[in-house]
Amino acid sequence: MSQPEQASGRPSRLRGRPPRANPTPKAGRDLPAAIGVGLLMLVGVLGGLLFLPLGFVAVTAGFAVLGVWEVFRALEANGTRMPIVPVMTGTVAMPFAAYFGGLEGLLFAMLLSCVAVLLWRSIESPVGSAKSIFAGVFALGWIPFLIGFASLLLHSTDGPAVIGFWPGGEIPHGAWQIAVLLLLVVANDTFGYLLGASFGKHPMAPKISPKKSWEGFAGSVAGAVVVGILATIFLLDRPWWMGIILAVGMVAAATAGDLAESMVKRELGVKDMSSILPGHGGVMDRLDSIVFAAPVAYVLFVLIGA
Repeated sequence: MSQPEQASGRPSRLRGRPPRANPTPKAGRDLPAAIGVGLLMLVGVLGGLLFLPLGFVAVTAGFAVLGVWEVFRALEANGTRMPIVPVMTGTVAMPFAAYFGGLEGLLFAMLLSCVAVLLWRSIESPVGSAKSIFAGVFALGWIPFLIGFASLLLHSTDGPAVIGFWPGGEIPHGAWQIAVLLLLVVANDTFGYLLGASFGKHPMAPKISPKKSWEGFAGSVAGAVVVGILATIFLLDRPWWMGIILAVGMVAAATAGDLAESMVKRELGVKDMSSILPGHGGVMDRLDSIVFAAPVAYVLFVLIGA
């Protein structure tokens, strides 16, 4: 008899108890929470997109601000403090500049933000100034500039930008293009997760993201192609083959964005950028695909006329 049994006079209740099941799925997510949070975000984004364009731009800017804040905190924990005031100002300005001013407005806002970072840092201590400036420009280029291409799709070249609801309740083609972009990014994540968690055996980049597999990538492509064809026909009223081009382009861009963020997190020594979104991690853990997919979508829509 063991010592705990001798002391209590009865068999230990711990002996023979089966180990608790791990509630975390194979791919590392709390799936019910992830689905719930994802649906809430999708409803909020699509609600603004299809009814109130400035609401969508404001939501885009809000997500960009949260993403930059996460990057700021991660960099600060590693000894690099970027000039947060000019970076945040530029982050808020860029989606609105793209909506009201088009591509020229977005580029000008990016340039002005970088100059502001340089000037702001020049009046502070010179110690660590180079790293601080590079960090600020990197954050501006990675998050608000790239995500600004989503707002760029709503920019009107036929007249002044819409301030209130869509005139006459008629949703413009650019809004449907953004809806297709979001659907393809969601399809990439969803089908990649399902097939990767079930059949993933061959990692794509084991040193950067061990859980991302070629099987999951194949699932992303297959699922996105189906969604892309249907969305192109029924939402964009364009030929079906354009859906294949858009799907392949979105999957490639989203995967590159996911791997890029994984590389940054590995360099910074963090698992998730934060825990603000249950089941997802941080805001950047959701934006990583979109920030790369938005400019690719903009270019593809222009090139193929979708």
